[in-house]
Amino acid sequence: MGAAKAAKNDEFYTQYADIQKEINAYLEYNPDTFRDKTVLLPCDDPEWSNFTRFFAQNFERLGLKRLISTSYAVESKKYKDYEPTLFETESPLFDVDKTRIKGKIFELTRDTNGSGRIDIDDLEWHYLDGDGDFRSPEVCKLRDEADIIVTNPPFSIFPLFFKWLLEGQKKFLFLANKNCVTFKDVFPEIKNNHIWSGRTEWSGGMWFETKVASDVDKVINGINMKNVPSVWLTNIDHGRRHEPLSLMTMKDNLRFSKHKQIREGGYPVYETYQAIEVPYTDAIPSDYDGIMGVPISFLDKYCPEQFEIIGSDIKGISENIGIQPIGKDWMDRYRSFGGTGHYTANMRSLVYTVNGIPKKAPARILIRKKPQQ
Repeated sequence: MGAAKAAKNDEFYTQYADIQKEINAYLEYNPDTFRDKTVLLPCDDPEWSNFTRFFAQNFERLGLKRLISTSYAVESKKYKDYEPTLFETESPLFDVDKTRIKGKIFELTRDTNGSGRIDIDDLEWHYLDGDGDFRSPEVCKLRDEADIIVTNPPFSIFPLFFKWLLEGQKKFLFLANKNCVTFKDVFPEIKNNHIWSGRTEWSGGMWFETKVASDVDKVINGINMKNVPSVWLTNIDHGRRHEPLSLMTMKDNLRFSKHKQIREGGYPVYETYQAIEVPYTDAIPSDYDGIMGVPISFLDKYCPEQFEIIGSDIKGISENIGIQPIGKDWMDRYRSFGGTGHYTANMRSLVYTVNGIPKKAPARILIRKKPQQ
């Protein structure tokens, strides 16, 4: 069952329009983002992938020097329902045995067909020596040769991929499940502004093509699609990252906020940490100088010139910033008002009381307004 679940979670294919929208945001900010660069697309299925298609079709517009796309061998995947494409089977390189146990590499560097331009028809390919695992020596070598890494990695092994990515010390742009921002290895990188959210908004998730029939949410234009709460994460700059939030003062929020919770409950102070609870990003008070607990979705709109990230109540991080254990007495009172959940000693959480009722905050990012220059 675990293998089946992992297989489903990995068989997602990104839509061309979503890739185009994201990449264009970086070009608007800096038209030379990809110029004279080698781009590596690991964890790919080049014959099916819209990542390969997009970068190959836009090779000259982006000014690329080299495009490399690698795939993982079919027999090394958990999901093995695979049919080779005509692109592969009609090639003199095709080997019916190798195609299931070897990874493949597609490269684009030159005009191979004499058309006068470099595009998708000039892709050259061959089998890798190994299965194409991103951790293999030959793919690690390609990572070290690349300038920028772009991909939609297997969600089921994200922690391993993220470690591999950071070890390469390259520019990158990748898709991940939204929950990954709460991982204790990921959040510090966000806090220290080493990585940040991409251009695409987080709300609504993203729609991916899936080849797993049992994992379909909707059929769109005859294509099986799955909605996943996904985010782009990157260390490449883009303009939206530097757009400050337009916010109301605390006084105006208490009077005019569209959120009844703010108008009636205000901004309670946590009992386990000196900060106020702000349950909605658009309700962040513009004139409050102390620390605030905000939703994780705040990272979608985080402007480093406007706010600084102090920390989070994420397990493994909360201890480092001084969030206090909630205590059994508080938990008993919480349960007496209908609250649920287990209790363990030294359990740390951001808790508060509104109108006499004890409440637990959902996962929070702790931020503080930066002084105006």
